[in-house]
Amino acid sequence: MITRRSLLALAAASPTLALSGSAHAEETSKVFRIGWQKNGILALVKRRGALEKRLGEKGIQVSWAEFSSGPPLLEALGSGALEFGATGDVPPIFAQAARGNLVYVAATPAPGSQSAILVRKDSPIQTIADLKGKTLAFVRGSSAHNVAVSVLATAGLTLKDVTVLSLGPADASAAFVSGRLDAWSIWEPYFALAERDPNTRVLTTAAGIVDTYSFFLANGSFARSNSAVLREVIGILAEEADWSQTHLNETTKAISEITGVAEEVTRTSLTRPDAKFQVVPVTEDVIRIQQKTADTFFDAGLIPRKLDIRSIVWTPVAS
Repeated sequence: MITRRSLLALAAASPTLALSGSAHAEETSKVFRIGWQKNGILALVKRRGALEKRLGEKGIQVSWAEFSSGPPLLEALGSGALEFGATGDVPPIFAQAARGNLVYVAATPAPGSQSAILVRKDSPIQTIADLKGKTLAFVRGSSAHNVAVSVLATAGLTLKDVTVLSLGPADASAAFVSGRLDAWSIWEPYFALAERDPNTRVLTTAAGIVDTYSFFLANGSFARSNSAVLREVIGILAEEADWSQTHLNETTKAISEITGVAEEVTRTSLTRPDAKFQVVPVTEDVIRIQQKTADTFFDAGLIPRKLDIRSIVWTPVAS
């Protein structure tokens, strides 16, 4: 189990490039603005108030802004409207391609069991190959985008073989239920919510196809001058993740209360295979996996330039 001490030790040893700045240039921001979505460790941390308590002791106010997907969250982060946020694997790739001012600071395993391609129960689509010529919805630049690309590839297909609709979760859900689209690539908790409809069928999860990482990211300028704050935040997240692994009932209740998603749906999300909260450093192996995704998107013409993921991985400044 990853503890705060082991996490920070690993982070300090991670083979990444240091950003400019030094310990004597450290500043302490008085407000820590977080972008979050209705899933993951941040939902738990928000409900339990761990960041407010610990950062409040240092005179730092915590503020939360909710987003329905990663791309707009990282747009706000890169522009300086947020200091910190969490997204799936693809949003930071698009953000880096757009030269956004952001850095990777930690990661969390994102098992493919928590993402799926959904179809209607009575749909003629029975295999991935059957998606050819059909309408497939997902949020462009989100983790669901990567799931769509990767799942289609298993049948020798690309996005050019389907009609893509870029829809947010709420709009995609409505279109899916009404039968206005053929398939939907989506993540938790929307996956679990949709799955409860008896007219929904799981064509495939991403398990064994896309087992990757989600990420905690910071505004680059903030990271350069607030290493101590970021180290503290990552440590708190790691502690809360450890706590969640031995307190499933409390975790389910807490996340259900903050998200408004029923406890039974939340429990489904939390008990998928390998779906436990963890906070891990951005190690060389994590970088390799994320670089592979970035290269895939570049080769497919989905981003305008080749990226170096390692170049925007944060290394904490010693204090």
